[in-house]
Amino acid sequence: MLSINKRHHTPLRLSPAVLAGFSGLVLASAINTANAEVVQESLETDHLTLSIERVAEGFEHPWAVAFLPDGRYLVSERSGQLKLVDPESGETPTLEGMPEVSTRGQGGLLDVVLHPDFEGGNGGGDNDWIYFTWSKPDGNNSRSALSRVKWQGDELGEVEHLFEQDRASGPGRHYGSRLAWLPDGTLLMSIGDRGSEPPRAQASDDHAGSTLRLTATGGVPDDNPFVDDDTTLDEIYSMGNRNIQGMTVLSNGEAWASEHGPRTGDELNHIEAGNNYGWPNVSQGNDYATNEPIGEDSVPGMVDPVYVFEGRFAPAGLAEVTSDAFGEWQSNLLAGGLGSEKLLRLRLEDGRVAEEELILQGEVGRIRDVRQGPDDAIYLLTDAPQGGLYRLAPTD
Repeated sequence: MLSINKRHHTPLRLSPAVLAGFSGLVLASAINTANAEVVQESLETDHLTLSIERVAEGFEHPWAVAFLPDGRYLVSERSGQLKLVDPESGETPTLEGMPEVSTRGQGGLLDVVLHPDFEGGNGGGDNDWIYFTWSKPDGNNSRSALSRVKWQGDELGEVEHLFEQDRASGPGRHYGSRLAWLPDGTLLMSIGDRGSEPPRAQASDDHAGSTLRLTATGGVPDDNPFVDDDTTLDEIYSMGNRNIQGMTVLSNGEAWASEHGPRTGDELNHIEAGNNYGWPNVSQGNDYATNEPIGEDSVPGMVDPVYVFEGRFAPAGLAEVTSDAFGEWQSNLLAGGLGSEKLLRLRLEDGRVAEEELILQGEVGRIRDVRQGPDDAIYLLTDAPQGGLYRLAPTD
């Protein structure tokens, strides 16, 4: 039986003098948090007591964070800037050389990930590539696109454009755009249904409403599920996905995604090659205008969601807890919510959600990205005109 524990924690606001006294309570880390501000010193959960620090702030609607080997990190802003954040100095310069993005609606500079064999340093490594998704302008329309740029110390090299969806369209929403590396070195990329024409997610000759599987150079892997099907685009890995904005590959190699439903009906799905996840034929959400159900709860040949989030969760950001420091949380999923401002812990058992625990609700705001950091901590990025990067760590 699913165990659900829902709690609300009141944020603790501390004076600068008191904040300084709490600096020794967080874990020592490879990432210097000398300029971090303690937002909540003690947050009780079922298994852990956590602290919450604000590591950096002042980002313009940030979308994703990636960690560099030297302890700095990259933060993408929807307005098109890629920030290089130095937690020791507190400086956040903008890296020059990114393409012009469409910022209409939900568009902009979106996800950012490093190549799995990224080395860093002065950029001499063959795999020192930064991959990013963005909404590429095309007249009054736009399309989801994937590019990469070589890291050259504190600068960016020339951008290489790897992929763009087959059809530009409006309006400026439902870009999807999460990235996740599979163990074989191929890259998953989500593309939303683009909002105005949901049936596109069932069209096999349209990238909208799907996940794609690409090589590191943007090509099509020979073993993609539809490469021998002339009616389906070769890049497609799964279809019937409305708008995936949380995606992660677990330690066991499984791909999982959190996906926006319409008015409720937000889903957690185990993404597998060749599957059709049903949208808009299958949905547990309602029409925005009429509040009437959209589609059926289940249709033969289409894959039901593993889990449907309660209410209007608005998922964005999904990560597996891999650190021993989190004890009972290890191998659990952490799912962030935008409109709900929630962080949920989900324990998987035999491919199902066996337990849900509410960790945060409103303490930091709209959670856009969730990442396991290299320092045994969890990082949350908040979506706001002045968004921030937060660090969650056990206090004992």
